[in-house]
Amino acid sequence: GFLANYFFNLNVINPTNRVLQRSHFCASRLLVETNKMKNSIALFTLLLALTNSFAQSDDVRKKNYNIKKSIAIDGYDPVSYFDNKPTEGKEELKFNYKGITYLFVNVANLNKFKATPEKYEPAYGGWCAYAMGESGEKVKIDPETYKILDGKLYLFYNFWGTNTLSDWNKNEKPLKLKSDQNWKKFIPQID
Repeated sequence: GFLANYFFNLNVINPTNRVLQRSHFCASRLLVETNKMKNSIALFTLLLALTNSFAQSDDVRKKNYNIKKSIAIDGYDPVSYFDNKPTEGKEELKFNYKGITYLFVNVANLNKFKATPEKYEPAYGGWCAYAMGESGEKVKIDPETYKILDGKLYLFYNFWGTNTLSDWNKNEKPLKLKSDQNWKKFIPQID
């Protein structure tokens, strides 16, 4: 009785209830679709921002790292320094890490670099560590004048009778602190 009569009246006799039900369903569906679209737009915006961030960080690195003809460390293999024999890498064994291209002596060194590039990349983008600490300037280096300190490669200027490695060694701790601070002006929050 009563329930059947109620539903009959709700759907058949009073067609406006049916319209209201349909419009409620449509409004609910529209709300769900709108939320999906908002989420898709938010996700797309996030992905675009991340891609742009990576591109910007690569551009910042290219602009501030010591590269010649698109190659870092004058073509020296960054891993070779850790074997105490800095050696020029081969053009056919190159690898680009975050916008900076490095050359390698052999496949073993290339694979070591690929596994932990942050370990092998030179400090301060490959610029003279002493100059970075002393004046905050990017000064060229002699790729065979270097020091490994706390597992990190530091390169130095050594031309015209001036070897900044010896000056660095005399005052290493404060120069390193100052170099670290100065380098952040060139590469904020990337390295």
